[in-house]
Amino acid sequence: MSLDWIYYAISWILLTWHSAWDAIGVPVGAVIGTNWAWILAIIFLVVTVRVILFPVFVKQIKSQRAMQALQPKVKELQEKHKGDRETLQKEMMELYRKEKANPLMGCLPMFLQIPVFLGLFHTLKRLNPTNPGKTLYGWTADQFNSASSAKLFTAPISGRFGSTAADLAPLGANTGTVKLIAGILVLIMIATTYLTSRQMILKTGWAEDPQQRMVQRLMLYGIPVSLLVSGSIFPIGVIIYWVTNNLFTLGQQQWVLRKFPPLVPPKKATATAGKTAAQPARTSGLFGRKAAPPVAKAPAAAPKVAGPKPGAKPTNPKKGGSRPAKRQG
Repeated sequence: MSLDWIYYAISWILLTWHSAWDAIGVPVGAVIGTNWAWILAIIFLVVTVRVILFPVFVKQIKSQRAMQALQPKVKELQEKHKGDRETLQKEMMELYRKEKANPLMGCLPMFLQIPVFLGLFHTLKRLNPTNPGKTLYGWTADQFNSASSAKLFTAPISGRFGSTAADLAPLGANTGTVKLIAGILVLIMIATTYLTSRQMILKTGWAEDPQQRMVQRLMLYGIPVSLLVSGSIFPIGVIIYWVTNNLFTLGQQQWVLRKFPPLVPPKKATATAGKTAAQPARTSGLFGRKAAPPVAKAPAAAPKVAGPKPGAKPTNPKKGGSRPAKRQG
C-alpha cells in the first residue's frame, strides 16, 4: 500500500506551520546556530497531531479504568482455571466482550501515531541538497533548500548520530557536533519515553492480567532500551518530534489522570471498610502519614488529704477536743 498520502499530509502540516512562523516574524536564518522557524514547525506538528488524537486518548483512559475495575473478576478466573491456559484465555475474552472492555485500547494512540512518525521520518530523510526530487509531496525548491540547511545548534535536522562525514559534507556540518547534539537528544528521548510509561503505571497500578502486565513491562522497559539502537538512525528532526511528543504526553496524562482518577484498588477499599467507626483511618498527618490515636485519659484519682505545712506543730483533734477550758483568775 502506498504511503504517499501520509507524506503529503505531514508535508502540508509542516510547511503550513513554517509559513505561519515566518509570517509572524520568526527569523528564517540561523539564530544561535538554529533555524527556529523549522524547529517550531516540527514542535507544532506534534501539537496538531495530539489535538486531533485527544478524543482517542480519553477513550484509552476510560478503557484502562474499565480493565482496572475487572481485575477482581480476572483474578477469580485465574484461580479457577489455574494450569489451564486455553480455558483461561477463552473465559477472559468472554469477560472482556461481555463488559465491553478492550485490552488493546491502551496502545491505540501509540499505533495511530506510527503513520505520522513514518511520514516525518521519510520527509526528513529526503532533506539533502543533492536530492533531485525536491518538489515531491507539495514542496517547492526554495522550501526544500531551506529545510535542507535548517540546523539545531549548527547540527542539521536531517543529520543522524550515525551520519558519516560524506553524508554531512553536502550539509556543511561537522561530524562531532552532529553526534553530540544527536546523542544528547537520544538520551532525553529515552528518559522521557520511560517517564511517560512510568507515570501511567504508577497512577493505575500493575495489571493482574498476564497479557496486560506484559504490555506494561514492554512499554516501561522494552521501548526505551530499543531506542538506544534505533535512536542512532533517527534524523535529529525526528528525535525533536519524539521528545516533544513525550513532553506533551506527560502533561496530558497528568491532566487526564486528575480529571479521571484511577479506581481505588479492592484491597485498600476492604481494609478501609474493616476499620471500626470508633477509630476511623486518619491521614491528616505530615506527608499523609496516619496520625497517632488519641491517648486515653486515666481515671480520676481519689482526692488526697493535704499534709501539714513544714515546721508546723502536729495537731491532734481528739486531744484538743478533751482539753478543759482555762479558768479566769
